[in-house]
Amino acid sequence: MTEKNEAQTLKALNAGAFRNQYIIYTRKSTDDADNQKNSIKYQRDENQRFAQRSNLPVVALTLEGFCTAGVVSEHHSGFKEDPTLIFGKDNTVQYRVERPKFHRLVHWLGSGYFKGAIFLCWDRASRNKADDTILRKLMKGGSDIRFAFAQYDKTSSGELHMDIDGMFSEHYSRVTREKVTLVMREKLRQGVWVYKAPVGYLNTGTSERKPFDPERAPILRQLFEKMANEDVSLAALARWANSIGFCMPPMRRRRTLAEFLSEDGDEARLSIVPVSRPLTANGVHQLLTNRFYTGRILTEGKWISSSSHEALVSDELFERVQRKLRSRRQSAHYEIALDLPLRGMIRCGLCRRLYTPYTQKNSTYYGARCHPHCGNLKKNFSFAYVVNQIRQVLAQLSLTATEVATVEARAASNIDLFDQSRQEALEIAERRKKKIREDLCYVAANRLTLLTTGAYTPEALVAESEKLDEELKALTEAEKAPSVSAAEAAREVQTLSELLKKLVPLYDSPVPEHKDRIVRAVFSELTVTGYSLQYQCKMGIRFFDQRSFVVGAPTTRLPEFVSQYDTFCESANEIRDCIADIEHD
Repeated sequence: MTEKNEAQTLKALNAGAFRNQYIIYTRKSTDDADNQKNSIKYQRDENQRFAQRSNLPVVALTLEGFCTAGVVSEHHSGFKEDPTLIFGKDNTVQYRVERPKFHRLVHWLGSGYFKGAIFLCWDRASRNKADDTILRKLMKGGSDIRFAFAQYDKTSSGELHMDIDGMFSEHYSRVTREKVTLVMREKLRQGVWVYKAPVGYLNTGTSERKPFDPERAPILRQLFEKMANEDVSLAALARWANSIGFCMPPMRRRRTLAEFLSEDGDEARLSIVPVSRPLTANGVHQLLTNRFYTGRILTEGKWISSSSHEALVSDELFERVQRKLRSRRQSAHYEIALDLPLRGMIRCGLCRRLYTPYTQKNSTYYGARCHPHCGNLKKNFSFAYVVNQIRQVLAQLSLTATEVATVEARAASNIDLFDQSRQEALEIAERRKKKIREDLCYVAANRLTLLTTGAYTPEALVAESEKLDEELKALTEAEKAPSVSAAEAAREVQTLSELLKKLVPLYDSPVPEHKDRIVRAVFSELTVTGYSLQYQCKMGIRFFDQRSFVVGAPTTRLPEFVSQYDTFCESANEIRDCIADIEHD
């Protein structure tokens, strides 16, 4: 499909052209490959027959990477789910849907692009509670979800039937996974390597036998001997191995997103020709440090003798190589940290460890060494990713014309009220100061009487005098503090909003240092969790992000709004300096 045709189709979707039609979803599971229901053709035929019997119009829609003739075909497990949760504002919780086509389908169903969807049965739609929740919310929202092999009445019995099917779908995948895991663990305990063997051994299709590769095993043995006996670098070893014809086993490249989402996913994978790649210096290091070549396998954190493969090198030779490699280790420490943007600003949202900037191929990236038990999957990302995310936030911080008018009206309507409350507070403070002075005079004039009558001990009398002095000093200092009216605070908010608006075009500067300067002026911290970037604005700008001064009650929010005047001024001055520095450059 051309880009023009795809654009027309998406336009028709938004216009509601398919609002009264159904779409078919089929899924080939990776959990149970022998189940007949895993056949895409079988599911498609049964769903189409069900649609004809039930007089359900199927949409004639074809979108590359999504569906063909109204049928969505996905090759993905319905059991796996991402455990990462992101807690947002307004009591929202976000989590990631692992199946890309299913995510697009439920998104369009929730938007009302289709009347409903047809699945073969519940376990083809979902095998985990998170996706179950999405389907149930769609049903409650009006989407007509149909199943060719099941009918759920709109009664409590129908709800129970649905609960049982969802529970058994997930339970079946749990049992399958548990059985496979137990078998693999038991084989590993027996010394059988159940995974793919590394370079130098042949994968014959059985775990019990991993014979030597007659072409690569002798060269690998020579690599160990050369490293142990000669003063040679890893790069030199890689060049020598490549010069005598050594190469890595043929492997297919990773599929692109378009190939992964293609309707004929298996055929697309098989059409990728396996390629043998040359050995690199890093590859040599990985080979020389793999204890598998001593006839052992790793299980439960320890190396045990293998019953499925023989040793390629002796323990003595392997240890000599390890000592040689350890003697060459050098750590790079910088007296002055590299001057890269956003250093020290970005943290992992779960374990709170910093993302450290580094350069690769003339681009800046960020990487974190998270805690071993951290569930954050986003370990690395580019500077461009952060730039695009922050650009969207900056564009939303400044106030709109309507919000500015609301602030002005709120300040004008509360001036008298706020001024009155401020005057009352001053009068109360003055009366309290007068009372404290009288108490101090009384204590000074009647000190001897208070002590001889036993009303106070000497220590208690001194403490009481100091307490009254401190309270009087605090009230006096509070009076000296400059008072701010509601109108002044409103003007400072508008000024800060205009300064934030000026930052947006300056942020588009191609100079990374300018972006770093703006981010540090606006945000106190950035955190990354999964595929989402969260931020914490500085105190003076936090009100613009939360919009709390606009939506609050007129008589209760304004005093807090005025009390933040100093933070508004501080942020405004910092942003002015930031703008001046960027314009000067």
